[in-house]
Amino acid sequence: MDAPDLVQRARDARANAYAPYSNYGVGAALLADDGRVFTGVNVENASYGLTVCAERNAVFTAVAAGARSFEAIAVATEDGASCCGACRQVLFEFGGDVVVHLAPADGAWTTTTVADLLPEAFGPGA
Repeated sequence: MDAPDLVQRARDARANAYAPYSNYGVGAALLADDGRVFTGVNVENASYGLTVCAERNAVFTAVAAGARSFEAIAVATEDGASCCGACRQVLFEFGGDVVVHLAPADGAWTTTTVADLLPEAFGPGA
């Protein structure tokens, strides 16, 4: 799957976000090395600490389906914001070389890697 298709999957997923408190929906599409794509959305909770980000939802869904190696993730937000620290750490668990596309609601996106987003990370092999 190429980057434009992965970004579109994240943008499409974003429509299902549950964000009644922040009104900031996020969608993610995670590409496993076997070609499967796993999507996730942020799900907020009145007890804000129980909120789960779209990126982690996608990773946890992928792991539950048996995927352990990832090539790329697209994250769609209103303004193209980056992943939070918790999501960066969870993604790093599966490899610093995972490509990250940060996509605003429309228009061009930026591309980086998990390692660039989380310098001096800790985890397997680090």
